[in-house]
Amino acid sequence: MNAHDDTIRLLPPEEVLQRAPDGLGALLVDAVADGASLGFLAPLDAAEAAAWWSAAAGTRAVWAAYGPGGEVLGAVTLVREDKANGRHRGEIAKLVVHSGARGRGLGPRLLAAAEAHAEAGGLTLLVLDTETGSPAERLYRAAGWTAAGTVPDFAADPGGTLRATTLFYKRLG
Repeated sequence: MNAHDDTIRLLPPEEVLQRAPDGLGALLVDAVADGASLGFLAPLDAAEAAAWWSAAAGTRAVWAAYGPGGEVLGAVTLVREDKANGRHRGEIAKLVVHSGARGRGLGPRLLAAAEAHAEAGGLTLLVLDTETGSPAERLYRAAGWTAAGTVPDFAADPGGTLRATTLFYKRLG
C-alpha cells in the first residue's frame, strides 16, 4: 500500500471522544504492547487508553491517520502552552503509529501536519521528549529537530525498566 492511500486530518474534539474507545485507544494499546515508551506500562488496559484519549479531547489538537478502510493507523497531539510567558510554544506529544502500519511514512507525515498547524497558529517553538535510542528519536532527528540534552532514568519503558530520555526542540518560521 502506498503511504498516500492514508488520510491524515485534524480531528474535532467530538471525533476524538467518538474514536477514543476503539481506534485511538486500540492504537495506543498496540504501541505500548510493541514497546513504545508513551507514558504507560504494559499491558495497557483498553479502558485506560480510551480514558487518556477522552481526556485529550478539547485540551490538545489531535491528528489521526486513517487507512482506506477507515481504521486508525496513527495519531499525534499538539499541546499549546497556556502560560502568558510561553504562548509562543507548544509540545508534540504521543506520536503513535500502529505496529502494522510502520514503514509507510506515517510518522513523518503526522509530525509534519502538527508542525504546519503549529506554525500557522503562530507558534515559533516546539518541544518534545522521547526515549533515547528509540526509533522515534531517529524520526525526530531526520525531521530537523535539535537535541537539547539527555536525562538518565527519566521514565520507565512499557516493561518497567528506567530509560534515558532525549529532549528536543524545533524552531518554526
